[in-house]
Amino acid sequence: MSRVLILGGGFAGVWSAASAAKLRQERGLSENDLQITVISAGDDLVIRPRLYEADPDRMRVSLDRVLGPIGVRRIAGTVTGIDTGARTVTAIRRDGTTTELGYDRLVLASGSQVVRPRFPGAEHLFDIDTLASAATLEAHLRRLPEREAERGRYTAVVVGAGFTGLEIATELVGRLGELAPPEQVRVVLVERLDAVGPELGEGPRPAIEKALADLGVEVRLGVSVEEIARDAVQLSDGTLVPAATVVWTAGMTASPLTASIPAEKDRLGRLDVDEYLRVRGLPDVYAAGDTAAAVSPAEGRVVMQSCQHAVPQGKFAGHNVAADLLDEELVRFEPAPYVTCLALGPAGAVVTSGWDREVQMTEQMAKDLKHTINEQWIYPPVDDPTALLSQAGPQAEWPDYQSVETLAAS
Repeated sequence: MSRVLILGGGFAGVWSAASAAKLRQERGLSENDLQITVISAGDDLVIRPRLYEADPDRMRVSLDRVLGPIGVRRIAGTVTGIDTGARTVTAIRRDGTTTELGYDRLVLASGSQVVRPRFPGAEHLFDIDTLASAATLEAHLRRLPEREAERGRYTAVVVGAGFTGLEIATELVGRLGELAPPEQVRVVLVERLDAVGPELGEGPRPAIEKALADLGVEVRLGVSVEEIARDAVQLSDGTLVPAATVVWTAGMTASPLTASIPAEKDRLGRLDVDEYLRVRGLPDVYAAGDTAAAVSPAEGRVVMQSCQHAVPQGKFAGHNVAADLLDEELVRFEPAPYVTCLALGPAGAVVTSGWDREVQMTEQMAKDLKHTINEQWIYPPVDDPTALLSQAGPQAEWPDYQSVETLAAS
């Protein structure tokens, strides 16, 4: 029996498992011939790209309804150690017991996490990095009408004007608008650099700036947060902003489990992988999703930490670990052309193509596409092994990002 062990139940982990299971089925092998196991702390695949939206508890899919029908074993537990020399993983199960699992090939797909700051009052910060933290923010917002009518009750400060910061800031305009009259709603976006969407480049910036202006989002550039109290934010330029809600989105890092892998890492903590998503220097270990510094050969760029890249990385890594054990040829990682679809709350969205981020759609048309992606394409089939496996494997394109025109037509 050969053993594939996958750490993580996110997009990369789920599609790694599905793609390994697909090759197993295509070769007529049994679950005993090639055992595929996923370890995840939670019971659900969290639809993380949607956590900026209201009612985040809806943003999940049962892992057992995805993995069970294709013969993938799942262990509910938290990984505490990886020994690449002994090829073992240690985890704590739900009942508190410790278990040790061996592997022949390992896929590290444990994702990423927001970098929490340490300035005074950081305990008052909210974030939307996990389902639990997004639910905490949701509960806080719903309780705002119960608070005293103080300055800043319906003011939200969002720290970080990157992808996540822009999505939650623009969405908060509508979410707060459902709780209070428009004149009481205030959203302030704070960015320490001199432009919004710094990593998104100049292409979509005019559309982003227009959306922020149309929604009345106040943008403070070139400043940072120095201190937070329960009802106010102190900025580095001396400004004191009364605010009951402060959301932190500034900075991401790879899962801490990458520290257990003795290999080179980039500034985000992602593992250096080869063209097959094998960790360099460790032929038994693969990485996929936000833990992998994978290069897109077409553009010669390291891909982003995003659902769009986690899905194909999972498909390639899962196929390759199974192929590796079956002495078959591995497939080089090659994602579809890069597309960005940024939600901008009531102002719509903006869609760009390529690493130069040429704008293809804005406002309502782009918003319709964003809804299609968020509500349909990023959800794996449940209780349907045929449908799931048809979307698995490196040759399967999901969704079809070959052209923005194809996306719009969908």
